[in-house]
Amino acid sequence: MRIMGMGHLAFALTMIALGLLGLFAGDFALVWQPVPPDIPGRTILACMSGALMGVMGVGVLIKRTAVPAAFALTIYTFLWVMLLHVPHLIATPSQVGNWGACGEIVVLVAGAWILYASLATPADKPYFQALCSAKAVRVAQMSFAVAIPFVGVEHFVYAKDTANLVPSWLPFHYGWAYFTGAAHIAAGIAIFFNILPRLAAALETCMMGIFTVFVWIPVAITTPPQRFTWTALLMSAVITAGAWIVTDSYRKMRWFSFNRSRNRLGEWAT
Repeated sequence: MRIMGMGHLAFALTMIALGLLGLFAGDFALVWQPVPPDIPGRTILACMSGALMGVMGVGVLIKRTAVPAAFALTIYTFLWVMLLHVPHLIATPSQVGNWGACGEIVVLVAGAWILYASLATPADKPYFQALCSAKAVRVAQMSFAVAIPFVGVEHFVYAKDTANLVPSWLPFHYGWAYFTGAAHIAAGIAIFFNILPRLAAALETCMMGIFTVFVWIPVAITTPPQRFTWTALLMSAVITAGAWIVTDSYRKMRWFSFNRSRNRLGEWAT
């Protein structure tokens, strides 16, 4: 197993926190886990989901269990997308918010997948070469690249709501809403086409981190009773951590490299 990076640590800790919030609230992560309200045993399922996230988060921090926990997180987040978000996209494809929420969870899939690929060796169990190869890592990176532009489009479609989240001490709230939306889209395009992908992923991670610190932390502090704000804060944090892991996957590439070699992109996973 490789030495734990800061993205690895942040991903695990925020997943634990998100799990604990769901466990104690007895509910799912709101729009990020759009579970129907009339599903039988919903509260029990929500508690189980929260407990599972917490256990997997802890498991990723322990050397002996890190590989199976990372694999479980990959499967869990993938099912999260396929069972909860894809049906919404099929039912209401015109709802931009559904695409944005799905895109954010795909970031978690990419982060968990790359984390598993970076930790697993042929001596570990479970080990699936198809998920750990350089090509697999590139698929995860491209999934991330496809996902984040949907988040950016939300900034344009819901410009008023986005502008309202911009800190009051900053001018040109709508300008920031449009700028950050365009930055999401640009980062996705750059990563997809391997145009300065390490720099693009790092800037995307920094931007998500800034949102977490300067938008969601103040909102959560000023409205402590509202579970939505705490859920939004933790989701923003775990998405930032997922993007951080994606950035780490480019650590063998130079910051200003235009090299498009898949082999170089996947060196770290071999």
